[in-house]
Amino acid sequence: MKTSEDQVVEDDSGFQDDEESFFQDIDQLQKHGINMADIKKLKSVGICTVKGIQMTTRKALCNIKGLSEAKTVGFQTAFEYSAKRKQVFHITTGSQEFDKLLGGGIESMAITEAFGEFRTGKTQLSHTLCVTAQLPGEDGYSGGKVIFIDTEHTFRPDRLRDIADRFNVDHDAVLDNVLYARAYTSEHQMELLDFVAAKFHEEGGVFKLLIIDSIMALFRVDFSGRGELAERQQKLAQMLSRLQKISEEYNVAVFVTNQMTADPGAGMTFQADPKKPIGGHILAHASTTRLSLRKGRGEMRIAKIFDSPDMPENEATFAITAGGVADAKE
Repeated sequence: MKTSEDQVVEDDSGFQDDEESFFQDIDQLQKHGINMADIKKLKSVGICTVKGIQMTTRKALCNIKGLSEAKTVGFQTAFEYSAKRKQVFHITTGSQEFDKLLGGGIESMAITEAFGEFRTGKTQLSHTLCVTAQLPGEDGYSGGKVIFIDTEHTFRPDRLRDIADRFNVDHDAVLDNVLYARAYTSEHQMELLDFVAAKFHEEGGVFKLLIIDSIMALFRVDFSGRGELAERQQKLAQMLSRLQKISEEYNVAVFVTNQMTADPGAGMTFQADPKKPIGGHILAHASTTRLSLRKGRGEMRIAKIFDSPDMPENEATFAITAGGVADAKE
């Protein structure tokens, strides 16, 4: 019989062996003729893995002081890429119906965005994922640590204790495995991603989930009016590109929440819902999977696949309970 502590971030040697091959430190490039001085220059700008080099543009590499013309990475077959995709894991939402909608849960190497009005369950889902990400799951998933970036002052450690009770895991163990940061400006939010990448490299394979609740709140404050819209979208695109690279480079799941705004043009097109998620096309294209959340009766909430590369448009009903997100009662 496993103790409650054993259930949290359980070790799985087979799964970790696969991860070690995924996180290839750039020090290994010495074996292929790259000198240590150039490797140190790469590390100085936050590029610490071989995959990190692959996801950096030639122009960006050439801008690193002391580096000559960089070599580019060529194509690979779909079969080779399929082998890499076997590293992908899913984190349960706490609801079987919700997981089924997502093809197993929140996917790694991807950005999952959940948007909706207030009280639709975005923050409750974020808190539930903080706990479920630490639990052993299907297909050899061993569980891991979480980083939570809070932009709206909505994170509550006591909520994690309630959810931990539901899954019969130790309160202190759960809280110790969640790194929390409060972001106060959009620039601060971007700087925190540098810390996140450094932490993921320092403890390769230990962290499984990055949560940002919410992704756009500070951008709405720092950039106001149409005159600053172009600059806002440019800064947002840079941050989302960074998030995409982090998710792929370190094989983590990225979960972000988003707010809604009134759509002035909805009345002209006779749309049923005159509201839309903020962030525009930049955020829409950057998110791998987009989830629309809306209220149901009482504690019931409805999740809909708004956009996904491989999941059909569908809906699932779930409930917000004392123990977090769970299946809706019939």
